[in-house]
Amino acid sequence: MKSILNKLFDHQALDQETAKHILTQIAKGDINTSQMAAFMTVYLMRPITVEELAGFRDAMLEMCNAVNLSAYNPVDIVGTGGDGKNTFNISTLSSFIVAGAGQPVAKHGNNSVSSVSGSSNVLVQAGVKFTNEQDKLEELLDKAGICFLHAPLFHPAMANVAPVRKELGVRTFFNILGPLTNPSMPKNMVNGVYNLGLARLYGYLYQNSGKNFTILHALDGYDEISLTGAVKLINNKGEHTLSAQDLGFDQHPEAALYGGNSVEDAATIFMNILEGRSTAAQSQVVIANAGVSIQCAQPELSLEEAMAKAKESLESGAALRSFKTFVELSQKF
Repeated sequence: MKSILNKLFDHQALDQETAKHILTQIAKGDINTSQMAAFMTVYLMRPITVEELAGFRDAMLEMCNAVNLSAYNPVDIVGTGGDGKNTFNISTLSSFIVAGAGQPVAKHGNNSVSSVSGSSNVLVQAGVKFTNEQDKLEELLDKAGICFLHAPLFHPAMANVAPVRKELGVRTFFNILGPLTNPSMPKNMVNGVYNLGLARLYGYLYQNSGKNFTILHALDGYDEISLTGAVKLINNKGEHTLSAQDLGFDQHPEAALYGGNSVEDAATIFMNILEGRSTAAQSQVVIANAGVSIQCAQPELSLEEAMAKAKESLESGAALRSFKTFVELSQKF
């Protein structure tokens, strides 16, 4: 590992196989925590390469507890996190709106590392119990339209990494990896990323993958559609820059997306939105992200049609019903 660190400190990059091998060693506990922390911080100081990211992804997927949910043709809606914006749980809320609109969702998520409340945190606050059993995930999809793949249950090899990530308390390349390592490997992927270079990197990885993909980066730094300014959208059809107005919504100030100071605050905001007690900014942001996600999985729809489906799901209570069914089922596991 010392030679690898010296190579990285000398501004050299790893090839795909070396990256895969190193991450496998880290996951197996063959690398001490000091070296692990040093390795992680390298990628805060320089961009990760396509080959490195592909190698890390390959190692994660090879070691994960995979599940096959392809019969449902689900979509995953997940951001890298690490944008430092402390928004409410936009991608998780969008997932229930998508499920309420009739498009199955297999959402990959985890506890927060660098913000107040990650997707897993807010669901636990609501009483959700996580599972990695195939039949139970299928039951959730059948009855609620959505299942949740809590990362630690599917990536047990990452247990060696979690304490170091928590102690660092800042985004690492594992934030970048999370959206790429859904253990159900869905055909439809909506990924939010925290900078434009990473958005294009994801685009390179998804080219010729056979997946329907949409990569989102708000140009003012959010890892999702924020409606605080323009968003860069990269998908199977190319690269586009869209304003809030292009998406059919108003532009909003950053303060409108504030996620609170605690998991409890985040959970309150979460339920207010699902129960129709949100601000216009909150509801518009989740509808925008859900609409793009519906179109990703159903590319035959126009963006306007997909947005209309998302709006109907939230305003009719379908998203709330999906959430309540999901919570109730999960508590029986």
